Amino acid sequence: MQRVSLQLVETLQARPDVEIVTIGQETSWKNIVSKTTLFLFDLFVELPITVEKLKPDVVLFSSMVTASLAPFIRSRMDVPLVTINHGHDVTLSFPPYQWSLKRVFKSLDGVISVSSATRQACIDRGMDPDKGIALPNGFLIDGQYLGLSREESLAKLSEIVKKDLTGKQLLLTTGRLVLRKGHDWFINEVLPKVNSDVEYLILGDGPEMQTIITSVLSSPKREQIHVLGRQTDEILHAAYTASDIFIMPNIRVAGDMEGFGIVMLEANIAGTPVVASDLEGIKDVVENGMNGYRIEVGDSSKFAQTIDRVLTEELQTLSDSARKYVQNQFTWDQVMQRYLQYLQVVLTRYRRAESTDL
Repeated sequence: MQRVSLQLVETLQARPDVEIVTIGQETSWKNIVSKTTLFLFDLFVELPITVEKLKPDVVLFSSMVTASLAPFIRSRMDVPLVTINHGHDVTLSFPPYQWSLKRVFKSLDGVISVSSATRQACIDRGMDPDKGIALPNGFLIDGQYLGLSREESLAKLSEIVKKDLTGKQLLLTTGRLVLRKGHDWFINEVLPKVNSDVEYLILGDGPEMQTIITSVLSSPKREQIHVLGRQTDEILHAAYTASDIFIMPNIRVAGDMEGFGIVMLEANIAGTPVVASDLEGIKDVVENGMNGYRIEVGDSSKFAQTIDRVLTEELQTLSDSARKYVQNQFTWDQVMQRYLQYLQVVLTRYRRAESTDL
């Protein structure tokens, strides 16, 4: 959410037709609860003062976490309040938070969900369907994704895994290691059925790390699985460039969801197609045959067969179309125009309601 928010701000700042003032805080997972609590308290005090001073057209919250202030500040600001939500910030399994969501949605004037599944999760929690819209995350393309050759990327990865990966077919998963990502299921149920000679790279950290390591140690393909933990952006980009297929083997987890999956676009822009589970926000990102394939959740045989088919029959064609698909559908310049059109609709509706009240 933080990376997407920063890219959104950068895109808005570059537009001559938009003036944007930001109130934000960059943070990491360390001490995130205490830092977020302090930021929300500061925002509660500062935001109404800033709105009164600057008279903005719209206040745009970057997530449901900050939008949770809406019921407490709604009466202090005569301006439409809109939020973006990403998935987990809607489904967070904390009863008091879930109880408060209906009140939060009532206090907002517009809701931008990053996928159709996320929008539905909002409706299920009390949002008026007419108040929300599904718009995808944007993707900011920079030189980091295009600067390394595959040979250079393979050399960097070979050094880290301490194994020569030259000529190897690489599968890649990146992101936070949480249950819904399905790493354990993929290692135990899918990878043994893959006939191609592959190496599987897992980049990231999180609460499922020990479970994943345990599965790796008991896997008949343990020598081909490399759990690399959290890595620098340079290594992350090298992994996207060097890999043949990006794997997103999500499973259903009650109280959690994949809101969108920006990592799939990061892989696509490096020319790496996706094989992913067909659920939640993934449905809005992967177009079958264009930038990858969606597989029915839990179908390990079909998942493995699709990996083999892409590697042996479709890799070059799918790699080229994946890159073009992202460039045509998901760059921030394209997505932002849709954001601004929706914000204008919200603003017009808000002003019309004000005039009616008068």
